[in-house]
Amino acid sequence: MFFLREYSPALIYLCFSLILASVIFGASYTLALAESDNEKLSSYECGFDPYEDARNAFDVRFYLVAILFLLFDIETVFIFPWAASLSQLPPVGYWSVIDFLFELVVGFIYAWQIGSLDWE
Repeated sequence: MFFLREYSPALIYLCFSLILASVIFGASYTLALAESDNEKLSSYECGFDPYEDARNAFDVRFYLVAILFLLFDIETVFIFPWAASLSQLPPVGYWSVIDFLFELVVGFIYAWQIGSLDWE
């Protein structure tokens, strides 16, 4: 009895979310148009034709740019909590993030200098 009284809100939430997810999935499955055209079958961002032989050689530059984007994007996410708590930080915390930003800028300049950000 204790179990039902304590966890009944979570059980109600779980049942409601499962029903809502089922309704949304069913509606999108029945209402969505499944017509293919040339635009849908064309290559998107990776530059590959979607229906060709998987053993063809591919361009590694796309993956290099994607990895560098993720690297710099994730590193810049660390700046937001630092900026939000800047007034409560001790001097060591402030200068640690300044050092982090300096290393981030040096890494970006290095990646730019060696041409890893150039697509051509």
